[in-house]
This record gives sequence, structure tokens and C-alpha cells, in this order.
Amino acid sequence: MNTTTSTISTEGAAVRRPGWLGYALATTLLWGVWGAFAGLPSQHGFPETLIYVVWALTMVPPALFVLARAGWKVRRDGRAVAYGLAIGLLGAGGQMVLFYAVKAGPTYLIFPLISLSPVLTIALSFLFLRERTGMMGMAGIALAVCALPLFDYTPGGAPQQYGLWFLLALGVLLAWGLQAYFIKLANASMDAESIFFYMTVSALLFIPVALAMTDFTQPINYGPSGPLLAAATQVLNAVGALTLVYAFRHGKALMVSPLVNAGAPLLTTVISMALAATLPSGYRLAGIVLSLAAALFLALQPDDSGA
Repeated sequence: MNTTTSTISTEGAAVRRPGWLGYALATTLLWGVWGAFAGLPSQHGFPETLIYVVWALTMVPPALFVLARAGWKVRRDGRAVAYGLAIGLLGAGGQMVLFYAVKAGPTYLIFPLISLSPVLTIALSFLFLRERTGMMGMAGIALAVCALPLFDYTPGGAPQQYGLWFLLALGVLLAWGLQAYFIKLANASMDAESIFFYMTVSALLFIPVALAMTDFTQPINYGPSGPLLAAATQVLNAVGALTLVYAFRHGKALMVSPLVNAGAPLLTTVISMALAATLPSGYRLAGIVLSLAAALFLALQPDDSGA
């Protein structure tokens, strides 16, 4: 009787659900909804550079909220400042580089290339953090990596010269892949609230750069469908960044990164298709199928954090 009970208890502990999954799914939901509506302000005449400014400002309320819950304690030692600013500057700096990339090259090639940034995160986590997972997790990672470029890829475009835009896109890929890796690395020595504080500070520091890149000679929509709509959508992006930090704190980067980066475009695509009353086809349909399978495998992988 006691042996059976002990066995059942041991098996239950071995297959407990991963603690990071809730945060990762929250990020997927927030970023998926944000992605479906993020382009509306620019379609109504509010420039992308000013949308960045709004996003940076929407980072402030969630940062203040978590700092208040943590007793307004922010790590200020050299290691914490270095990690925090590296994370923030890689994220915000990558966005600045992306502004130049989309002006210099084709978006139908740039965004599929950038979407592969989790591959770098996975490789670094595997090599330097010694992160490992089971067979389901490995299958989920492989499917997610295959699905990532399919949501934005548009075949049949004109042949392109691999010039400046390609180097800029690689720069964004490198920056965002490293950012996710450093979020996981920093969580080992500092609290998530401090990490998000430095991410917010870094985003605010790039506001003058975004303003300098804005062409104020062109008509700009300052009405409700401009900055107010941008704020309503970008707050989802900001809160999603916060839950992502917590997901990396409680889970492995090689599991969190592919789930979020494949799941969010999946949800965005589903919402966009529902609003347009259309059905997916071709590469996008393949991306949906692969992302669903990847999310299933990653979610079902037992928590083997003791391994």
C-alpha cells in the first residue's frame, strides 16, 4: 500500500506541469493580440517611429507596478546594471536598426529572417547554459523553428540584391537573439523586477533617436486613431515583455523562446483571418499547423528542471 502510494507520488512529481508555462502563454496571448492590431495606427497616419515612442512610455506603468510590489528595490551593482542595460539596449537598438532595414530592403524577406532569432537563443542556451529537454521538447523546438519564417514569407517577390538591408536584418536577428539569452542569464543573479526596470530605462533612452528619425514634414495623425490607438495596442506589448521576463526566470530559454515566438504569430494570424473572414493557404497554413504542433509538444514536455 505504502509502496504504491510512493510510486504514484513519484510519478506525479515527474510529470508536473512546468511552472514557466503560464507566463509564456500569457506572453503569447498578449503579443498575439497586439500583433493583430499593432499596424492600425500606422495605417491611420501615425509613423512607426512615434509608435516606438508610445511603446517606450507604456513600459513605465508595468515597471512601476512590479517595483511597487517588490518594495521599490532595484539592483544597482555593476553586474545588474550591465545585464539590465545590455538587455534593454539590445531590444531597443534592434528596433532602431529595423527601421532602417525596412526602408532599405524587402519586408517579405526581412521579417522571416528576423523571426529566426530564437535559433540563436536556443543555441546559446544549449551551449553555455547547458539547458536540455526531453524528446517532446526537442520535437517542439524543431517544429517551432520551421514554423517561424512561414508567417511572414511571401513567395514570388522580385529578385533582391543581398546588400545593406541583409546586414541590417542580421543585426536585428543577432540583437534580439542575444537579448533573450541575456534575459535568461540575468535571471540567475538578479530579480525580474530589476531586469524589467532596466529594459524600461533603455527603451526611454532611445526616444530621442526615434524622434530624430521621424519626418515631421509629413502629415501626422494626432487624433484618437493615432497615439491613443497606439497606446492601447502597445500596452499589450509592454505587459507581454514583463511576463516574458518571468517566463525566462522560471523556465528554460530553449523552451520559452520557441513557444512564444511561434505561438504569438499563430494567434495574430488567426485573429487577422477571423477579422478579414479569410482562410489561410500556402506557407501561412503550413506555419499554423507547425506552430500548433510545436506548442502542443512544448506544453506537454514534463518539467525536468532537476535534470
